[in-house]
Order: sequence, then C-alpha cells, then structure tokens
Amino acid sequence: MNGLDLTRLKEHVSGQGPSALDTIRERAIASLESDGLPSTRHEDWKYTDLSGVARISDAWLANPAAPISTTAADSLLAALVDDGEVDWLLLRNGNIETAGVKELAGVTVSRLSDGAHKPELTTPLAALNAALISDGLVIDIESTPERPLGLLFLDDAADSPGLSQTRVDIRIAAEASAELIEYHASFGDNEHYGNAVLTLEVAAAATVRHLRVQNRSRAHSQTQRLDVRLARDARFLSASFDLGGKLTRNDLDVDLVEAGAHAEFRGLYLSGDGQHMDNHARVDHRVGPASSRQEYRGILFGRARAVWNGKAVVHEGADGTDAEQANHNLLLSEHAEIDTKPELEIYAEDVRCSHGTTVGQLDEKALFYLRSRGLAADDARRLLVRAFAAETLQSVPIPALTDHLGGILEHRLADIKDIPLNV
Repeated sequence: MNGLDLTRLKEHVSGQGPSALDTIRERAIASLESDGLPSTRHEDWKYTDLSGVARISDAWLANPAAPISTTAADSLLAALVDDGEVDWLLLRNGNIETAGVKELAGVTVSRLSDGAHKPELTTPLAALNAALISDGLVIDIESTPERPLGLLFLDDAADSPGLSQTRVDIRIAAEASAELIEYHASFGDNEHYGNAVLTLEVAAAATVRHLRVQNRSRAHSQTQRLDVRLARDARFLSASFDLGGKLTRNDLDVDLVEAGAHAEFRGLYLSGDGQHMDNHARVDHRVGPASSRQEYRGILFGRARAVWNGKAVVHEGADGTDAEQANHNLLLSEHAEIDTKPELEIYAEDVRCSHGTTVGQLDEKALFYLRSRGLAADDARRLLVRAFAAETLQSVPIPALTDHLGGILEHRLADIKDIPLNV
C-alpha cells in the first residue's frame, strides 16, 4: 500500500459532506482498497518509489490546512495572464479558480460535478485523484479557437505539507484544430505532492497541438497521466519539458483506434542533484494504416536519476503501421544514472517499426573543434549541451510560449557546473 492511510482518507472524504461526486469517490476508495498504490514490485514502477508521496499524502490528510499563496506563484500567474497570448484556466492547489473561458467561441467548459460526464478510473493514481478532487473540468472544443487554451496547475506549499489533485477531460470535435498548453508549477519550501489526470479525445480529422511544461519547486513531487484517443485521420503533435521537481512521473498513453491517425510527441528532461524523473510513453496501434513518432532527450548531471520507457504495441490486424521511438541521453556526471527501455510488441505482419536509445557524454571531436575556434573549455561544453536541448525546443508545436520556455531552459542549464570532459 506504500504507506497510504486509507482509514484517514475515508474519514477525510466522509467529512466533506454530500457531493455530486460521492459516487465517483466511493468507486475510487473501493479501487484503492482492492489494489493500493503501485510499488517497485510492479514492473512499470520498478525504478520509481511512491512511498514518499504516500507519506506526504498522509501528512496532508492529518492536517489539511488551506495553503497560503506565495508571492512567486502570484508573479508567475500575473506574467502568464498579462501576456495575453493564451486563454488560461487556473487550477490552484487542486481547486478550480476559473469558471471557464469567457466569450471564447467554440469552447464549452463545465465541471465534473455537473454530472453529465463520468470519468473512468483506469489506474490506482487515477483512483486516488478521484477520491480527493474538489472538482474537475470538462472541456468541449467544438470549433477552432482563435488562441491557445492553457491549463495552469499552480500549487503553494509555504506553511505546511501540501496535496493537490486535479482532473481535466478534453474532447475535440471532428475537423477542429486546437492548441493546448499544460503548465505545472509550484512554490514554497514545504513538501508537496501534485497528482494530475487528464484525458484527450480527438474526433475524426481533428488536430491537436500540445505543449506540457513542468517546472515545479525542486522540493516537490508530481505524478501525471494523459490518456489520448485518436479517431480516423486525427493528429496529436506534442512536446513536453520536465525541468523541476524532486520526483516526477509522467504516463502518456496514446490509443490509435482508427485508420489514418498520427501521433508525434517529443520530450526533454533535465535532471540534476536529487531529482528523479520517470517518463513512460505507450502507443497502441489498433488498426492500420496509422503512424506514431516518439523521441525523448535527457540531460543528467550531478546525482540525478532518470527513467524512460517507450512502448509501441501493434495489435493484430493493424497492417500498415509505421512506428518509431528513440531516447537519447547526455550523462554529464559519473553519479548520474538513466534506465532506458524502448519496447516493441508486434502482432501484425505488414509494418514498419524501429526503436533505439543512446547514452553518452559530450563529443570530444566537437569540443576540440570549438576549442580550436577560441572558445574556453567550459563555454564549449555548455554550448554543446544547449544544442542538444535546442533540438527539442525547436519542435514545440505552439509558438506562444517559446520565448518563455527558452528563458526557463537557459536558467536551468545554468545550474550545470563543472562539466567533465570524460566521465
């Protein structure tokens, strides 16, 4: 059970009083009683221990005090909203603080408590989420919005251990096009655990461009799950950036259920001293022809740990499948560690599938070339690291936050010090 106190959890839920979410919460608690939380005994969680987030959850359940807003969080909120290029929905400390996007044609925002939408509880963490959410968002995009739609997950943990549970279900109508941004940030020196569950259903011939940024406090932990379902000729183009957090686990499941669907997603993770970043990505090719591309890049320094597991499953009858996956990592310290595992499961015959992974240090020939052009050793090394990260930054499918994201990356890369020539 990873130490999760279900008795205290049930007491907390019952103490909230009657709610339209009671049925969902009852199902969630029953699921947790049956299955518990994942542990390192489960293959998909072999390298990621959730006992710490269970302990934070128990501490919060023992004292669920309202968090105090932090100045840094308020500053980020103001900067993003005042920029004006994105229509933001705010979920702060697990609470919906924005009722909807005002006067935004083609978008309908409702609450999970309205009762029209019944979320599925597909995993133990989704069950934990459903048991403790104050409410969730349901977003229907019927036609192409003028601007990107942003989901800002903002948490404060200044005075006591914090816990936030957020749920967002998004549906894109046929032939619509949408730009979606997830921005996860947290502030404060106390412990905090954020758990986000999102689903994205993309109807026929619709296109979604998606950007996810995780820049939480280095003292905080986060788990997140995004389930994507693509209908005929639907497209999902995504880029994700993991830059902060103490422990981060991302699960991305993409289901290609009809012919012509295409998924393309890239990721970059920067993991330094005391950070643990785990990315699990799975694509199910149910029918063919359909295609998927996934590429993740990692930069690890100090005493960092990262996990990458990319999986493509080609089901029987999915002839015409075209699937590629790749993971490339730079290890900039003798103490950094990456566990990387590309996987292919193929049950069809007429397919084109490939996978690969690389783990290494900076190229000595490239370093020598830069040094010969007058660059100091440290400057040459940092230039190569930036170039490695820039390939993912250049693939961002939504330009609205490119400059902002580039600034965060530059600040984060500045943390890398004393890069050795050989490790």
